Order: sequence, then C-alpha cells, then structure tokens
Amino acid sequence: MKNQIEIQKIIKPFKKQIIVSSDKSLSIRCILLSSIAIGRSKIFNLLKSDDVNNALMAVKKIGVSYKKKKNYLEINGVGINGFKIKKNTVLNAGNSGTLARCIIGLCSASKSNFKLIGDKSLSKRDFSRVIKPLNLFGVNIKSRNDMLPLEFKGSNLLRPINYTENKGSAQIKTCIIFSAINTPGVTKINAKKSRNHTELLLKYLKYPIKIKKNKTYDLIEVKGLRQFKSFDYTVPGDISSASFFIILTLLSKNSTLLIKNININQSRIGILKILNIMNANIKILNKRKYRGEDIGDIKIKSTKNLKSINCPEKLNSSAIDEFLLIFLIASKSKGISTFKNLYELNKKESPRLDIAIKFLKMVGIKVIRKNCDIKIFGNPSLKLKNKYQMKNFMKDHRVFMMTVIAALTLGGKWKINDKDSIKTSFPKFLKISKKLGAKIN
Repeated sequence: MKNQIEIQKIIKPFKKQIIVSSDKSLSIRCILLSSIAIGRSKIFNLLKSDDVNNALMAVKKIGVSYKKKKNYLEINGVGINGFKIKKNTVLNAGNSGTLARCIIGLCSASKSNFKLIGDKSLSKRDFSRVIKPLNLFGVNIKSRNDMLPLEFKGSNLLRPINYTENKGSAQIKTCIIFSAINTPGVTKINAKKSRNHTELLLKYLKYPIKIKKNKTYDLIEVKGLRQFKSFDYTVPGDISSASFFIILTLLSKNSTLLIKNININQSRIGILKILNIMNANIKILNKRKYRGEDIGDIKIKSTKNLKSINCPEKLNSSAIDEFLLIFLIASKSKGISTFKNLYELNKKESPRLDIAIKFLKMVGIKVIRKNCDIKIFGNPSLKLKNKYQMKNFMKDHRVFMMTVIAALTLGGKWKINDKDSIKTSFPKFLKISKKLGAKIN
C-alpha cells in the first residue's frame, strides 16, 4: 500500500547528532501574533507542516499577507482588530486543535459571519471548552453538539471576563488571552498550569500581561486593545518531535544521540522529568535563554536498567503529547508503573489512552485500567517475533510515530499504515529515522 510502511529489523547501535523539526506550538503562535502586530515580522526556522500551512492559509483569508523568503517568512501585520473578514468566510483548521481554538479567540471582534471547519478527526473533538468563555465575552457561536463546524459571529461590544480554566489546556487559555487582547478592560484568567508559550511571547513583545504564579494555577491579567510592534523570531526545535528519538535511543543497544537546539520550556519537559525518575541516561547541555524560552541540546544514551514509576499527576500536563512514548518505556521497565487522571489524553487527535492500552495488550504487556488511571506491568526482556498490523484509523500522527519506534526497538514484523499523518507535525520523521539506521520499506 502506498500509505503503508514495513519494518522487520531492530535498529542497530548508532552514535549520531540530529536536528528535529521546529516547534509546532510556537510556529502557529508566531503566525497568529505577527498577524495582529503593526509592521513586518520575520519568522525564521518556521515548521514546514500541514498544521502550519493551514495557519498561513487561515490568516491570508482574513486579510493578512505574507511572503516566503529564502530563510524566513515575512508577515505583514494588520494590527489588533485589523482583520478584514468577508461575509461567510470559511476557515479550515485541518487537523490542528491549536489553530482552531486559538484563531477564534483572535477573531472574537469580527463583525462578519464566518465558519470554522476541520478534518474528520478535529470535527470529533470537544469545542465547548472555548465556546463557553467566548460566549461570556459576547461572541455568538453556533455549533452541532459543541463540535465543528462552528458558525461564528464576533462582536464590537466585547466585555472583559473573569474565568477559571481548570483543564490545564494551553489551547483554551490562549483562546481566552487572544480574545482578551480584542476586548477593552482587563480580563482575569485563573488557569491550571499548562504550556506557557503565549504568555512568554506576549511578555517578549512588551504586551501588558501580568502573571502571578501559584502552586497549581496561574492568575493571568490581560489588558485589552494595547497595540504591539512587529518582531523577529527564530523557532527552536520541538521537544515533542525530539521525544520519539529520545525513546528510540534509550531502548536501543549501545547507542548515543545528541539532539540540538530544543525548546526545553519547563511547561513542556514533563517527559524528561518522568524519564529521569525512571533512571534514563539523559543530559541537557548548552542551556540558554531565547525570548523568554529555555533552549538546550539533549544528549541521550541507551539505558538498560529502566525503573517503573508512580507518575506524579502534576507532570501530566507538561507531558500530555508524549504519553504514548512514556507508556512504551514503561512496558520495558522493571516493575509496575502507575499513571493517574489521564482524562485529557482521550481529548487529543484520537482517543490516545484507549489506543495505547489496545496497543500494549497487542504486544503482550499486561495493563489494568480503572477509568482514566492505568497500571502497566513492565517486561524488560520483551522481544517480539510475530507479525503485527497497526491500522491508524484516526490518522493520528503520534500514534503512527510511536508504532514505528516500537517496531524499531521491540522487534517483530510490522505493517503500519497512514504514514502521511506525519505531515501534520513532523514530515522529516522517517527521513531522520533512516539517518539513524532504520530499515523502513
């Protein structure tokens, strides 16, 4: 099959250095914020993926022009409330929940009706989480069971709100912040801790946003209608993309890998903290600051004596995109690993918790589930010899890439479908895998 790969051999020992794709969360946020800045912004090392292309097509449809230069993207910002949205415009977010939930906050002051749509996967995801706060701002949204498509009409009579975001979702938080930027007065958000790229970008842009950090929540105050200037930004590497090769190295024999220039923002490195507890051999080198973000190089060595973990719930949010890989590590670790309150994992591109449990059972790992808590009974000697077919029915890019890593480290003969899903976030995934010695047909 054209959209299927085959893997029949465990990867051989390697000692390599790689650069992974640029950070998707930051790439999309840079596009959206530069579109409402005043002047021409330059974004270097922008991720080249379907999600980012959809973000560019969306801002173009609402009156923002851009040029693709040799080494950067130039975006001509239109200023706050400067979008020119024609009546009955249709914005397509594709597979990107980040784009879908953030751009409607940015368009909250639109006077024209428009529609937001997405692909089959995104159209099954819950949008009540952003519809509710936007309604409080004064935005009129119609939907079918709180899912896409959304029929949207903004308001020039927006009012600031006080809102508690208790899901730990950066997408919801950013949607509210973007709507607050369009709104006169001060909006207050009591937000459960989640990735904070939006806040750091606005701080760098000297936008009037205040953050008071508490143990589990951040109190965020946003003053509306304060214009900011264009900016230059170089997007670092994505920790989520790097994580696939971190796990590949840990589970391979006698291997060492250096991954350069990765965003190691504290709100994103839950996987590194979890792996550190599990005795993984990982070091962060050349740590430095850039525009408020922490950047570093990650050095990984194969680790034989991986330990089980009673995973602290406080790390769930900062590792939410990497749990498929964490479960894979747990399956090869000594002892029983426990993970609790993983409700949000089934709210991603696919029901990842459900899929992970089915996958682990398929390869012979004992798993016990109670609601959104699971126990994984590790087997350090696990080695597969059978034939396996992985059908990625929801076309989830992270499910596909996790399965590839499993095939390259656990053995067996694999047929894995929907390789095109990686275009969403990490088009170079297979190319880099082959650079490390993977035999993929």
